Parts: sequence; C-alpha cells; structure tokens
Amino acid sequence: MKPYYQGKALRHGRYSAAGNVYMITAVTACRHPVFADFLHGRSAIKAIRDSDRRGFSTTYAFVVMPDHLHWLFQLEAEETLSRVVQRVKSQTTREIRRQPGTVVQVWQAGFHDHAMRDEDSLIQAARYIVANPLRVGLCRSVRDYPHWDCIWM
Repeated sequence: MKPYYQGKALRHGRYSAAGNVYMITAVTACRHPVFADFLHGRSAIKAIRDSDRRGFSTTYAFVVMPDHLHWLFQLEAEETLSRVVQRVKSQTTREIRRQPGTVVQVWQAGFHDHAMRDEDSLIQAARYIVANPLRVGLCRSVRDYPHWDCIWM
C-alpha cells in the first residue's frame, strides 16, 4: 500500500494560540496497526502525559487506536500546535524503537486539527473520541479498551 501524505495541505490555514483547545488526529505510517501492540499504545499515552506534565498541553480526552490517535487538549505555554504534536509523535517513536520488535517508521507525516469553539463542541468531541473503539468494534464497552482517558467521564 502506498503511503498517503497530505503534508502542506494539512498546514494550510493552521493557526495556533495558547489557551485554545484543539482536537487532533495523527495517523500511523501506511495505517499500520502499530498501537495494536499494548506497549506501543502505552508509549503514545506516556508521551501525551509527558506533554501535560511539562506544561505544553492540558489533555481533556484521548484515544490511541491501532492505527491512529485522537487527542483533545488545550494548548499551553507559548508553543505552537505543530510543535506540541511533533514532540508527542517524536517521543512515541523513540520509546517504541527502544522496545523489542521495533517499527522503523511509526507516524505518517502531518496531522489533522480542528479548533474547538465552545464547551458543547468540547463535550461532543470528547464523546466522539471515547466512543471510537466501540464504533469500529474493538470492544463492547469503553471500559474494556485500555488506551483512552477523558476528564468528563
């Protein structure tokens, strides 16, 4: 399967500001199910938590699916959205490459972002994120899926 890169098209019109809330989707290279491996999925979660701990983001919800990540967070500090997402993707890649059975390329270049405008859209986005494993049949209850968290649940 040929990789699908959107590159510059994804960045067109992107604006990031501290205090804004964004929902991003980042996809694995060639949609390979990298995060079907439990430890690989935990590596992505560790990177998200580290971003929060370092003051770059405040996470509201996330789900790590086998071949992509949905992350709803408030951008903190004076960092750009692109830099925060790149930091999480890079840390995830480094962590995975330290594990046995390493994957050469983890992420597809770029990511999709959507700026949240009000609390109602935040709640809808969080519900969408958390229910993702249910919609694709990975589990019968979100409680059974190990790679998600949400502050509103």
